[in-house]
Amino acid sequence: MAVTSTESAASAPARAGGMRSSRRLLTAWGIFLTVVLAIDVAIHLYLADRLLLDLALPTEARNAGLALTAALALSMIGGPFLQRMPWLTLARVVSWPAYLWMGVVWLALVAVGISDVGLWLAGLAGALPADELGQVAVARWRAAAVLGVVLILAAIGMRSALSPPAVRRTDLHLPGWPEALDGFRLVQISDLHLGPLLGRRFAAAVVERVNGQRPDLIAVTGDLVDGDVPALRPAVAPLSGLTARLGSFFVTGNHDYYSGADPWLDEVRRLGLIPLRNERMSMDGDEGFDLAGVDDRQGHTFGAGHGEDLERALSGRDPARPAILLAHQPLAFAEAAARGVALMLAGHTHGGQIAPFMWLTRAVYSRYVAGLYREGASQLYVHRGTGFWGPPIRLLAPAEIALLVLRSDPDQKVTSNPTPTR
Repeated sequence: MAVTSTESAASAPARAGGMRSSRRLLTAWGIFLTVVLAIDVAIHLYLADRLLLDLALPTEARNAGLALTAALALSMIGGPFLQRMPWLTLARVVSWPAYLWMGVVWLALVAVGISDVGLWLAGLAGALPADELGQVAVARWRAAAVLGVVLILAAIGMRSALSPPAVRRTDLHLPGWPEALDGFRLVQISDLHLGPLLGRRFAAAVVERVNGQRPDLIAVTGDLVDGDVPALRPAVAPLSGLTARLGSFFVTGNHDYYSGADPWLDEVRRLGLIPLRNERMSMDGDEGFDLAGVDDRQGHTFGAGHGEDLERALSGRDPARPAILLAHQPLAFAEAAARGVALMLAGHTHGGQIAPFMWLTRAVYSRYVAGLYREGASQLYVHRGTGFWGPPIRLLAPAEIALLVLRSDPDQKVTSNPTPTR
């Protein structure tokens, strides 16, 4: 009895900590959902006012349009949750209209906002009562123009998003990079978001293109999936075919946590990828380099020892050896540079995915949106994403498979191939 009592006393703090973590997580989700719902309602009220109520439509047509708008608005909230249901076929049926509408709403919001400014500058906004013919005619012409522009841009964006990602090569010099490894080929893929919209066929095409680059090392920088392991095991199965001389490495992204990080870490290991969880490995012997990886920074909200820990990943290393750091989000770049990391690879931003969303992304991620950045002697490559999240649309932010060719020649300048190879 004494042993049982001691064990219970020892486990009490752990249980209390777990309960506090759960409460924090529920509170965070509650606040997040409240904010998202408020934004969702406000956007749809604005668009309904401009594109339905201003048109003086017959009552039946107006009411049908409002009912459809309300249903689609609800789908935007429910879609991200319903996509994780265990029945993948049903998840696809729910996700496609919800996510496609999400992209259409964003494009419509931008188009209507620009048209509002244009009408105001032209002196036509609010110039006439809503029931007069002149104002109704302007509203109808505006609605037709917005609809046409949105449909064209959505079609272009869907074609971009659903096409196989291009290989984008970047050659760069890293200070202290071993001469014996000059020309080292590192392939980074990120943000595949395998789930109801992108599945096994897409994963197989990515694996074929990655292996075609003859990589020395493959880095998968998070947001691999949207859904649980049983539902998506067939979709991720092709990743077992990734082949590189030094292996394939994985770090978690925030969506991997939403989908159940621990089961997915086990599945990733089964597929032959090596997770790096706030740790580093010595690569290519004494004349090689260090490869480090950290959990996604949102992982701490899920407890159980998860979360970004740069100090743990990089402490005790030989500063004379170049270090490459894998992280899902680019926000830790300044700290990584201060710790002497030669190259940090990140993703998460999708390059903005749908223009002009990259301007908002830039505001959140301190200009780290896509491509190569410098901080002293350190460099950061922010991946645009190999798949997409949410809307099956990419506009002025094409998906990519990043081929990074690392050079030791100090005279070799950083160059980027502006034309992706297919």
